[in-house]
Amino acid sequence: MSRTIFAEFALTEAGWARDVCVTVGDAGFIDSVEPANHDGATSVGVLLPAAGNLHSHGFQRALAGLAEARGPAGSDDFWSWRDLMYRFLAELGPDEVEAIAARAQMEMLEAGFASVGEFHYLHYQADGTPYDQPAELTRRLLGAAAQTGIGFTHLPVLYMQGGLDGRPLAGGQRRFGCDPDGFARLYEACAESLVDCPADFRLGVAPHSLRAVSPEGLEFATRLAGDVPIHIHIAEQVAEVEAVEEALGARPVQWLLDNAPVDEHWCLVHATHVTDDECDAVAAAGSVVGICPVTEADLGDGIFDAVRFADAGGRFGVGTDSNIRISLTEELRMLEYSQRLRDRRRVLLADQDRSCGRLLYEQTAQAGAQALGRDAGCIAPGALADLVALDAESALLAGLSGDRLLDAWIFAGDDRAVTDIWAAGRHVVRDGRHIRRDEIVRRFASVIRDIRARL
Repeated sequence: MSRTIFAEFALTEAGWARDVCVTVGDAGFIDSVEPANHDGATSVGVLLPAAGNLHSHGFQRALAGLAEARGPAGSDDFWSWRDLMYRFLAELGPDEVEAIAARAQMEMLEAGFASVGEFHYLHYQADGTPYDQPAELTRRLLGAAAQTGIGFTHLPVLYMQGGLDGRPLAGGQRRFGCDPDGFARLYEACAESLVDCPADFRLGVAPHSLRAVSPEGLEFATRLAGDVPIHIHIAEQVAEVEAVEEALGARPVQWLLDNAPVDEHWCLVHATHVTDDECDAVAAAGSVVGICPVTEADLGDGIFDAVRFADAGGRFGVGTDSNIRISLTEELRMLEYSQRLRDRRRVLLADQDRSCGRLLYEQTAQAGAQALGRDAGCIAPGALADLVALDAESALLAGLSGDRLLDAWIFAGDDRAVTDIWAAGRHVVRDGRHIRRDEIVRRFASVIRDIRARL
């Protein structure tokens, strides 16, 4: 049975429109977008194509707030944070992973994301031995996604070595490790686990990084991926760039472009430290850069040059990565503000036709859909009904129209403006609350108390 949504304002494929009815079919795709009255329809204020969260490690939501004390060395960075994260992993079993993921996904939906790409490298038990069901933790993530209703792109990670010197995995990394044959079996088990999932759920491939995957492993992952999404961490840290350059003879992004068929199926996560030539080449390849501004700021990574990338025609989306803070507006605001702080200028990610808020938002929605392999990112017939509604009568948005609605929401507002979310037509957030919020929060609270008591 089709459903109709009436919007006072809607950002459609053709631009802003007033008094629009969007009809969603049984399969979760938009059937029609046309001027109409609101008789019999769900009525909303502002209707937008919902963004996809293109990079998440769901389990890390439970670590948020636990890594803000200075370590004994007195010099904390990404690498010291990673050591803490590895220790935290020892406390997580399947039940904990599922409960934490459900809480994170619920928060993503309430923040305005309709879908997520889960960059999943937590495959095995704490001592590195497989579960009886090889894809046990994948199944738990899929269970969380089925409970929350979020659009889900599963990105199992190939993680082969502890560094560019080929050292074996140790400590917390033992939960990640696969050789190509083992990963092929795991990937097949993941594919089998998706058979009974909603039709919009997707499977991709994620070679973790150039430091964790050998050149032969990267070639294997590329062949396995074919035309599904393929995501990789790249050039996040200066130390990583220097190590890759020493070991492989080229900077990470340049080496990847020279040695892999990088195209529109690829998402280069972070790409924080790139040269101008690398930036332009990634844009020309049609790949998405997955920027995670809040996490990159938290870890002290650096600032991706989104201005140059956008000027070159590049496509960028945002992810919540470590999930220290799950907020679509904060990711977008941090992205623009980081460019302003670096260049000491204002309103950088804008063009002659679109305000800063609109360019940021449309880029994120469209590139996120591309990176997650979803036919979404716009309000148009035939597109997947990933939609978000905002409260047009809120004090923040009242009296505004067009691009100013997005500017006010992103730069002066927060996620409380979100009233409704549809993910592939599933109406999972209503009146600002997830439809299963209470049970998800109760389960998470029980799990997190137990984990913290053991730390």
